Amino acid sequence: MERVKARILVVDDEENLADLVAMALRYEGFEAVTAGTGAAALARAADFGPDLIVLDVMLPDITGVEVCRRLRRQAVHTPVIFLTAKDAHEDKITGLTSGGDDYVTKPFSLEELIARVRVVLRRTGPSASARLEFADLSLDEDRYEVRRGGTLVELTPTEYKLLRYLMVNAGRVLTKQQILDHVWDYDFGGSDGVVQTYVSYLRRKVDSGDPQLIHTVPRVGYVLRLPR
Repeated sequence: MERVKARILVVDDEENLADLVAMALRYEGFEAVTAGTGAAALARAADFGPDLIVLDVMLPDITGVEVCRRLRRQAVHTPVIFLTAKDAHEDKITGLTSGGDDYVTKPFSLEELIARVRVVLRRTGPSASARLEFADLSLDEDRYEVRRGGTLVELTPTEYKLLRYLMVNAGRVLTKQQILDHVWDYDFGGSDGVVQTYVSYLRRKVDSGDPQLIHTVPRVGYVLRLPR
């Protein structure tokens, strides 16, 4: 069965930044929602039940540090990664001693933030599993191994990245452009024909038997699912 997605709450009063971070997290296979104030963050934490909170320190009503303190007083121990434009040593200490688990200073790269998210999740709970499974197909991120029906499958780095993207979005139809943007990065200058080529490579290696898992959706893209 497919791994349950870790839930991430992104809290930042800069709506564009919050949406960008949430979108990047969804691309990486997480379930992400946003909030723009401290009060909204507390309410969202209660109803969404996140596995991790990415929390801006400077919010328009109450600070992110105070949000974290209130959660801890309520015995909510959801891990927190603070975001802030401040880089003073004292600010970092304040954030961490209030119950935070990590601290990222603005401006930051999305790759760095996502790496920190993965590290904190692995350290703090069962949702940190680095193993993806769908039908008899498995991908172990710690060992960098792919198996189909228990048999080890050798993949190139690009094939591995493509398969991982399909697996974390199992059941969701992905356009060629989405795949191109994610697997080959946003500044890749090639055509979407490379996606078709690599899907064919991947099919020969992991999808030559039954059941077939990688399906073409004509004029749209591809989806990882069981046959209908």
